[in-house]
Amino acid sequence: MRKFLVVLDDSRECLNAIRFAAMRAANTGGGVEVLAVIPPEEFNHWIGVGDIMRQEARERIEAHFEVFAKWMRDRQNIDPELVIREGEVFDEILAQVKADTDIGVLVLGAGIDKNGPGPLVTQLTRIAGNLPIPVTIVPGEMSKEQLEAVT
Repeated sequence: MRKFLVVLDDSRECLNAIRFAAMRAANTGGGVEVLAVIPPEEFNHWIGVGDIMRQEARERIEAHFEVFAKWMRDRQNIDPELVIREGEVFDEILAQVKADTDIGVLVLGAGIDKNGPGPLVTQLTRIAGNLPIPVTIVPGEMSKEQLEAVT
């Protein structure tokens, strides 16, 4: 089954990327894999403190994921997978694409502020020609109705 990989973070545009991935997967018989990345700088403390912070970060990610997962299950009949990795976001996305050969499309949300689409979109579009899968960039200002129309 082809999976849509979407990155879970605290950005506003993440919501549209997740919606798009779930709707597209539901309409094409695919699946959704949600990737959350814990940056390494969060744990540059003593070992015990770092372990506690790592566990707290995982718990926050799982709670955040469950909100989206419930919507996907209830509204789109999609049961998403959660993958949590630690490292630099850009590197971990590439590593996950290589690790899971069922991933067929990377879905990113584009920021809507005057600073551009966001660092992740900017970085990944620079190398998009060298990726083994297509990248779909979802505008952050698209409404639910617009998303439904294009999926």
